[in-house]
Amino acid sequence: MPYITRSYLIRMCHATVELKKWGNSLGIIIPKDKVKELGLSEHDIIDLDIVKKEMVSGFGITEGRAPYKREHAAEHEDMW
Repeated sequence: MPYITRSYLIRMCHATVELKKWGNSLGIIIPKDKVKELGLSEHDIIDLDIVKKEMVSGFGITEGRAPYKREHAAEHEDMW
């Protein structure tokens, strides 16, 4: 009985894209240079790892932590 095996060639690249309204859904547009780089064409099946980027303000990031305590200045005077 013959065995059927599948091999996959994995090619990867990185692109940052913006989600856009597409009917009742959201969609992405893969940049032309990435399409060419990966040799993609219509109806190709691809895997996506989705990571959401968020801008985080540093204000209040240490809320609830003990206030900063200055070390003895004499210990580190040689660094000034």
